[in-house]
Amino acid sequence: MLTWGSGDRVALLVHGMLGAASQYHSVGPALADRGYRAVAVDLPGHGDAPRAPDATMDLFVDAVLSVVDRPPALAIGHSLGAIVLSHALPRLQPGRAVYVDVPLSAPSAAPPASAAELRERFTASRAARTVERLAIRPDWSAEDCRVEAEAAARFDVETAVALERSYFGGDAVQGPVVPSLVVRADPSRYVSAERARELEELGFWVRSVPGAGHSVWYGHLDDFMGVLDEWLEAG
Repeated sequence: MLTWGSGDRVALLVHGMLGAASQYHSVGPALADRGYRAVAVDLPGHGDAPRAPDATMDLFVDAVLSVVDRPPALAIGHSLGAIVLSHALPRLQPGRAVYVDVPLSAPSAAPPASAAELRERFTASRAARTVERLAIRPDWSAEDCRVEAEAAARFDVETAVALERSYFGGDAVQGPVVPSLVVRADPSRYVSAERARELEELGFWVRSVPGAGHSVWYGHLDDFMGVLDEWLEAG
C-alpha cells in the first residue's frame, strides 16, 4: 500500500493486472495536491501483497476494503482494478467512481482457459515487461518503465491463474450506482467507440485521452487529471 497526502477525504486507487500500487506514482501526488489522502492498494499476488493460489474475486474485493476505514470520497480502478472496484461498490460505498480503460461489459460465460494456457500467457506477459522493452513506448517516463517492470517482476502467476479460472459468467453493467466516470484511451483496445456510446446511454460520463495507451495517465497525466477535474467540477 502507498499513501500520498493526509486527511479524511480519501481517494482509493486500485491497479490493474501485473501492476501494483506504484502504478499511481504520479496520480497519487496529483490527488494529494487536490486535497485528497490518496491510498493505493496492492491486490493479492501483486506488489507487497501475499500470493493467493486460491484467489477469487471476493478475495480481491476484501483486499480493497481492507485499506480503508470509511467510504472513500473517490475510488479509481484501472483495468482489472476497475472490475474489482465494480464488485466492491456495495460494501465500499464510494462517493464517486472512476473506471480507467475497461468496457464494463459482462464477463464471458464460456468456460475459462485451462490453467496451463493461462500460466503460459501470464508468464510470457511478465517476462515481456522489462525496463528495456517498456522504454520503447514513446510517452512513458523512465519512472513509468521502472515501476511497471518492478511490479511485473513481483507478480505472482498462480494468483492470476486462480482468479481467471474462478471468475466467469455474470451480468452486464446496467448503469452507475454512484456518479461514475469512464476514462478510455483513444484509440482503445478495450473500450470501442460503440461501447463508449453505450456506456454514456447507461448514464456514465465517458471521456477519452487522445494518444494515450492502456495505462492512460502514463505520458498524459495532465490530460488525465484534466478529465477528472472537469467531471468533479461538473458535480
